[in-house]
Amino acid sequence: MIIMTLEGIGISFGDTVLLQNVTQGIEDYDRIGVIGINGTGKSTLLAIIAGALQPDEGKIISRNGLKISYLPQNPVFDAKHSVLENVVQNISQDQEFWNVQGEAAATLLKLGIEDPSVMPDTLSGGQRKRAALAAALLTPADILILDEPTNHLDHEMIEWLQEQLASYKGAIVMVTHDRYFLDEVTNTIWEIDRANVYSYPGNYEKYLQTKQERLDFALAAERKMAALYKQDLAWMMRGARARSTKQKAHIRRFEALRDREKIAEERNVLLESLPSRMGNKTIEVSHLSKSYGDKCLFRDFSYTFLKNDRIGIIGPNGCGKSTLLKILTGETSPDSGSVETGQTIRMSYFGQENEELPDSGTVIEMVKDHGEYVRTADGLITASAMCERFLFIKSKQYTPIAKLSGGEKRRLYLLRVLMEAPNVLILDEPTNDLDIQTLQILEDYLDHFAGIVIVVSHDRYFLDRVVNRIFSFEGDGLLHQSEGGYEEYLARKEGASEFAGDGRDAGAGASGAGTGANAMSSGAGPEPELPKKGKKYRAPEPRKKLTFSQQREYDTIEGVIDELTEKSQKLEEEMAAVTSDYVKLQALSEEKQKVDTELEEKIERYIELQELVEEIGG
Repeated sequence: MIIMTLEGIGISFGDTVLLQNVTQGIEDYDRIGVIGINGTGKSTLLAIIAGALQPDEGKIISRNGLKISYLPQNPVFDAKHSVLENVVQNISQDQEFWNVQGEAAATLLKLGIEDPSVMPDTLSGGQRKRAALAAALLTPADILILDEPTNHLDHEMIEWLQEQLASYKGAIVMVTHDRYFLDEVTNTIWEIDRANVYSYPGNYEKYLQTKQERLDFALAAERKMAALYKQDLAWMMRGARARSTKQKAHIRRFEALRDREKIAEERNVLLESLPSRMGNKTIEVSHLSKSYGDKCLFRDFSYTFLKNDRIGIIGPNGCGKSTLLKILTGETSPDSGSVETGQTIRMSYFGQENEELPDSGTVIEMVKDHGEYVRTADGLITASAMCERFLFIKSKQYTPIAKLSGGEKRRLYLLRVLMEAPNVLILDEPTNDLDIQTLQILEDYLDHFAGIVIVVSHDRYFLDRVVNRIFSFEGDGLLHQSEGGYEEYLARKEGASEFAGDGRDAGAGASGAGTGANAMSSGAGPEPELPKKGKKYRAPEPRKKLTFSQQREYDTIEGVIDELTEKSQKLEEEMAAVTSDYVKLQALSEEKQKVDTELEEKIERYIELQELVEEIGG
């Protein structure tokens, strides 16, 4: 049952249109994941659904008495009250106070806040977000709206949250870039693209399949339109004159094709690395230990990083992951032990906060601080082209940094780090606030990165995609080493005795490749024998040409398309003139649909014949 409908929603900020004519419905069982490039309006859409922001256009129709619980991207707390009091105040008072308080304290503890009596201003940004998440989960509602709920959660918390949402009695609308989380939780994906919202049934994996089918269909239609435009352009260049009704229709069609919104194939943006040369000595860690007060973060950690190492570091919040990274960079000193770094090592550090972004200036100005041109594996490219590779289109490059969304600032900060051409890349929670498309660019970059990658992340998909060795904090003050990605780590932790997969799959692949090679060799074989006496020779096939009926169809089909185009336009005009006669409007609509279907079939046939003509001509 539909509990909320969005009708023609539109909103702009300055000259930027974020949402335009968005019409979608939310049903009581929906689990909707909202995705899209940062800055396209995901948080804005959630705020509109929650009623925290009014759209410029359109309306929202809700079921009577509909209750909404909302976790914003940047939650606000009452500084005069404790964290627990803030959470309780956000929860409906229909329940008994002490029951609410007890459940709130237990949920806060589950999310890593051990002392709920602390004041909000003593908490870190991640702790504040987790406290607000507790309030949102405990507030009875028909629609639960979550903006980046997995940010600042460790692996155990994410898995606990998945369980909570699986049993949630109500609809869920959320923004998250955690792809495993989307797969586990959602049954619908909303993608925001160029101010439009596209709905895809199923989880993230199903969305990838369905979207590719939609793009393939749209691109096929675009190729047909492009071919038809090419022919119409040639016709216009021959000196078309609008003397007849048919020619006028043909000219209108040419103009419509010329002015259509082009559908371009999505670019696979590849930001190839150009790292500094790395000598034989990399980073050697010997017997590192670090404590704060009575709490031992880690002790006696030794490791020599190898060239092209891909290391993932995992563990619960507060265990010391970021501290370890800062010791490697020299920002923090260990209590004991040492870090020796080779002379050729050049580190770049991507922290949890956008520390190095300037407070003023525009996107392009910041990039140009590194020079008008940037050296990459492809050679020198302009600063503007580098911005475009990281999804900052030309119109966005002159946006003041202060006006960028949180996710856009993260993307710009990442671009700045990668442009330093390091040979050791240290990433602390790189997936926080980065959209999926930027994550894919980063993952592709790391595939080609000729250096060491050390990453702290709670994003299980990212770890499986990027790392080949994991060090885990497991509460005993030691770092435990596990080979492979996150799934292999889990298998080891759960006591799995063997890891099936890569080795045997690779063997099967090699065997298959060998079979294919043998088949190709036998196919080439020795030269064929000369035909024996009396054996009939097959006459060479005559040069292909259109059949009589094909040639006749080709000569007349443009006129048929013109007539159908004109007929469709007339029907559209008649429909616009009908205001109250529903029966006539229905009849006209059905007739137009038939004409449009026939027109589409004729255009497809025209393209087929045109391709055949070009093939014969070649």
